[in-house]
Amino acid sequence: MNKKILLADDHYIVTFGTSMLLKNHFSDVSIECAENYDEVKEKIRSERFDLIILDIEMPGSTFKFMVKELKRIQEDLMILIFSSAKESAALEYIHEGAEGFINKLCSEKALIKAVESIFDQGYYYPSKLIDQAFNRSKKNGTEVLSERELQVFRLLVQGNGNLEISNILNINISTVSTYKRRIYAKLGVKNIIDLLKIYNDSN
Repeated sequence: MNKKILLADDHYIVTFGTSMLLKNHFSDVSIECAENYDEVKEKIRSERFDLIILDIEMPGSTFKFMVKELKRIQEDLMILIFSSAKESAALEYIHEGAEGFINKLCSEKALIKAVESIFDQGYYYPSKLIDQAFNRSKKNGTEVLSERELQVFRLLVQGNGNLEISNILNINISTVSTYKRRIYAKLGVKNIIDLLKIYNDSN
């Protein structure tokens, strides 16, 4: 796998336990830790990470605004929100562009599944979060999508394929595919026809 993960949490027991769990399960993962938000930004500016498991209540936190700020530092950074908050609170972070959410009270199996899903699929949304996002999308159209996802959504409904979107947005085709999967998951759709219906309903 050869992935690099940053664990951002101010509780030593949490970072130690999580680090040990991930190292025992993933053979090719290197892990670093940060105890506050300033340290998080410093590390991301100096090194490239594939994933940050981010406590949203750590010292220096700016809460949902951290997502866009961290992605401005490293655009392809994937962010898994790690919190004791309920799924309803996580929607704000997903809307900002976070790739997933996992509750701190989850089982070891659930945390492993979340990390595997983000690396394999490009996102991890628990079933409760999917249900809430889908219900919200039915009421508010594409409000659950991040800015970049909304760009990809519009290009898809305009008839552009992955290659065209890749060229237009100057991103990799694999990245387009990841955004597409996340859009489908958030909106609860399976094909472009369903996307067109949501587009028409929101305009």
